[in-house]
Amino acid sequence: MAESGILQPDERIELLEGQIIQMAAKGTAHSAAVSRIESVLRARLAGEVLLRFQDPVRLNDYSEPELDVAVVHPDPLYYEDHHPNPSEVYLLIEVSDTTLKFDRETKAPAYACSGITEYWVLDVNDRKLHVYQVPSAEGYQSETILSAGLTVAPLAFPDCVIAVRELLRSQA
Repeated sequence: MAESGILQPDERIELLEGQIIQMAAKGTAHSAAVSRIESVLRARLAGEVLLRFQDPVRLNDYSEPELDVAVVHPDPLYYEDHHPNPSEVYLLIEVSDTTLKFDRETKAPAYACSGITEYWVLDVNDRKLHVYQVPSAEGYQSETILSAGLTVAPLAFPDCVIAVRELLRSQA
């Protein structure tokens, strides 16, 4: 659509469930959280995964959302010939400062229906991490909400223990 002039090339949009969704502008808290996640994951999973930031994942013919963070299988072409699909995804992460309801109520079911094994939503305002696992056609069968004082490890990398507070700004 951008090539035909329907959409502007610099428009911040994503395709989800066949609908074109306007993406929210990234605030400083959001950008900083993405940078913290990048730092933690690069340090802990170097060489085991490919980390993608604000890049599309192809869920199906009708959904190609742009995730804040996608932890995917390494690819020798760095996904030059296709966007990662659900079988190539270890973990998807969204950072929420203004989009928590949408990330939890719209995106989570779409990711579950596509078979994404694990999805995290980092709520930077309430300092919580929502961890979704056990995908099904009805949505994720497990949601765990972790406070800043707790730890989490991705299902695919159980030895990669992360303190939730590492992903959040320091409290003053």
